[in-house]
Amino acid sequence: MTDFLFYLNLGWEHIISLDALDHQLFVLVLVAVYALKDWKKILWIVTAFTVGHSITLALSILDVVRVSGKWVEFLIPLTIVITALDNILMRNRQNNLMKMNYYLALFFGLIHGMGFANTARMMMANEQHIFLPLLGFNIGLELGQIVVVVVILIVQFLLLNLFKVNKKDWILFVSSAVFALSLKMALERIPF
Repeated sequence: MTDFLFYLNLGWEHIISLDALDHQLFVLVLVAVYALKDWKKILWIVTAFTVGHSITLALSILDVVRVSGKWVEFLIPLTIVITALDNILMRNRQNNLMKMNYYLALFFGLIHGMGFANTARMMMANEQHIFLPLLGFNIGLELGQIVVVVVILIVQFLLLNLFKVNKKDWILFVSSAVFALSLKMALERIPF
């Protein structure tokens, strides 16, 4: 049980810590287009991200997949750039938004999972079974993401309802700010 709690805490820290800005920004632009009433959709999307993240971690720990850390550090902010740009360009079209964001979250979760893969490989390689550590880590990650989502939704609710900010303006502002920040991060990390 101690190992499970250790990995659960590790997953929690992976999304909640100040070093997790890239994951937090990704969750922010992923969720910015939804409202509190869409909590089921949001839960599915956040879970899709965790599933993608989990697949990459498992494949990495089993040494099936290895990607250069420099490329991963570049690709992670690039996924955020793409998601933010998608919000900016498609903010007026809500058709198939859920389906598209679900697949983006799943695919980009694969990439984000590589960001922790090398550390996980070293930590979990000595474990007899990887199931329990992976389960603990992913539950911690999911719980952390849910906390991040709740904070985002509370802020959004207050801005839209209390301060009467227009939802399209909210999406455009958040997505543009995250786009600029993540583009800067990606440009600083070009692996050439």
